[in-house]
Amino acid sequence: MFTDLKVYTLFANADNMQAIQDTRTDAIVEALTRAIVAHRLRPGEKLGEQKLADQFGVSRSVVRQALNRLSQNRLVTLSPARGASVTAPSAREAQQVFAVRRMLEAGMVRTFVAQASDADLRALEAHLELERAAVERGDVPGRTDLLGDFHVYMALLMGNQVLADALRDLISRCALITLMYQTPHAAAHSLEEHGAIVAALRARDVRRAVRRMDAHLLHVEKALDFQPETAPEPHNTARL
Repeated sequence: MFTDLKVYTLFANADNMQAIQDTRTDAIVEALTRAIVAHRLRPGEKLGEQKLADQFGVSRSVVRQALNRLSQNRLVTLSPARGASVTAPSAREAQQVFAVRRMLEAGMVRTFVAQASDADLRALEAHLELERAAVERGDVPGRTDLLGDFHVYMALLMGNQVLADALRDLISRCALITLMYQTPHAAAHSLEEHGAIVAALRARDVRRAVRRMDAHLLHVEKALDFQPETAPEPHNTARL
């Protein structure tokens, strides 16, 4: 009995410790994301594990988990030689990403119109409400994720996991550019255009839906300002 209780307690404590560690990791991911968005961390800036661990009062393993998460979103680049640094995206890469997306998503829209159920359309409309809430409360990381997820969600509703994965990867390739250079006005405009796309899908109007999707992606690309007028000078992570 004692042994069973001891084993249970050990597992319970392990679960609690993991939950605490996950919470700390989430907090670091959120803090670094916001620092990148606010230009307090510049593209190419190095992120020292020990410095971050000291700053957040956690172990280096927790910091490493956070950096790995950020690298999966392509906000951070991990290099065996240089360690971690803020990803330095290029305008050319973003342009290529949007060119590929326009080709893929035109086909996706055509297929979606042909096979989407009323439940699928209601699910997209519910997603629009989440986008609207994030835009209205000024949640920059949240709105960026949700606005990008709209496109991935369409592929998932079609049951096409391969397309969803491809879109997720393409969107993440320019996630930092979108985070740093999409203005609140442009984000609100994207939300409006998503609504127009869904309206065309609900009307089963293939041509209108394709035109609106293509125009939307062109507008997002053109709205990205790659040279902000007031960009602060690079500095270290001590000022997160």
